[in-house]
Amino acid sequence: MTYLSKITTTQKPWLLLGLSALGLELTALYFQYILDLQPCIMCVYQRLAIISIAVAGMIGAIGYKHIFARLIGYCLWGTGAIWGTLIAIEHVEMQRNSGSMFFSCDIIPNFPTWAPLHEWLPFLFEATGDCGEISWQFLNYSMPQWMIVVYGLYSAAFVVVLLNRLIIARKP
Repeated sequence: MTYLSKITTTQKPWLLLGLSALGLELTALYFQYILDLQPCIMCVYQRLAIISIAVAGMIGAIGYKHIFARLIGYCLWGTGAIWGTLIAIEHVEMQRNSGSMFFSCDIIPNFPTWAPLHEWLPFLFEATGDCGEISWQFLNYSMPQWMIVVYGLYSAAFVVVLLNRLIIARKP
């Protein structure tokens, strides 16, 4: 328990978090630009969640000795992991009900007006695909189904580390 609590006060776990998310982002770009799989709006939102986790890892790796940096890292990690899970689940539902009129995906991302990421970095955040289309599968799971697994692992790790941190901090 003490090991899990103190793991975020060292650099390597934060670096592993950031590099794993960066690896996933590079994989997404490989799928987009090498395999020509066009990202839909839900893919773009999941991409942003992964970037949030990568940034959390980098902030934690740089500022692991400072509680403020770790708090920012925790916030970005938790937000990215949980929000990504919810988006991936919604994306799977869209794929399951792609023939239904109740599920449709937007073409333009719903980013804040003060941060139109799809205009600033269109190569990364422009949505050109269809949310209901299943254009890739591995072991009979679509990409959003695999992302539920990925985000679930990130979320579980976040909860375990945070709870251990809070439990150890409360002990005298």
